[in-house]
Amino acid sequence: MVLGEKVTFPGLGWEFNVDNVAFKIGSLDVYWYGICIAAAILLCVGLAIYQSKKINFPEGLVYDIVLVCIPCAIVGARLYYVFCEWDYFSKDLKMIFNTREGGLAVYGGVLGAVLGAYIMCRIRKIPFTALADFAMVYIPLGQAIGRWGNYFNQEAFGTTTTLPWGMTSDSVQSYLARYCPTLVSTQPVHPMFFYESVGDLIIFFILLWVRKNSKHAFETSCVYFAAYGFMRFWLEGLRTDSLYLFNTSIRTSQLLSLILAVASLVCIAYVRYKDIKRKEIPARFYEEKTAAKTNG
Repeated sequence: MVLGEKVTFPGLGWEFNVDNVAFKIGSLDVYWYGICIAAAILLCVGLAIYQSKKINFPEGLVYDIVLVCIPCAIVGARLYYVFCEWDYFSKDLKMIFNTREGGLAVYGGVLGAVLGAYIMCRIRKIPFTALADFAMVYIPLGQAIGRWGNYFNQEAFGTTTTLPWGMTSDSVQSYLARYCPTLVSTQPVHPMFFYESVGDLIIFFILLWVRKNSKHAFETSCVYFAAYGFMRFWLEGLRTDSLYLFNTSIRTSQLLSLILAVASLVCIAYVRYKDIKRKEIPARFYEEKTAAKTNG
């Protein structure tokens, strides 16, 4: 029995049967999108723990980051989406909590995680720059994996293209026919999930190098926001399902991408000009780890 729908890449001669449901547990559907997100989290956390030992970052703080930032990221991603689609959600506020129907925005998730980490640092008296420049490296890796959930859902694709890697499916054609009357619905579209996944992986490896070689405060974090901002600004212009700023023709994520990218470049120039160094994690966190081993 063939499940899902047929997804084709005509220029490459590829054809796949794709179902957004991976498997069922009783009457509960387990979606590939959720599996992609879970896999991204597990890989990023595992890699962060492994690398923390190599660069002398307190392993216990990695767990603290996870416990604080993941819930904040989910809430932030939802709030960002709800804000951009308030006309829809204001008619039925209960729909705000119905995340199984989709509606999470990457930028909201990133900003939510950053805010959660900042508050944690203030409470625990940790230099925010030390934590941010360590953890920011893993965000694009998680994004690279999570974006494949869009493929299984056949969503977040681009405009039509004649490039050989163009993608099409019944879902794509139905969406174009309904929401993009100026486009030929039977033509393939840009596989945006793949573009961003590859771009995010490149950013991830760049950040690994920057974190290893830079001692300036927030430089690793700013390189992420600058690189991802410029990439997302370009990619957002190709998407057919962008969120818009209120009732304007301004794409919300495109505007935010430009602001964050430019602000990040200014920040990098400033910390280098002033030679502001990244602050270190307080010694007490290393002492707690040593004490725990001794008591064990």
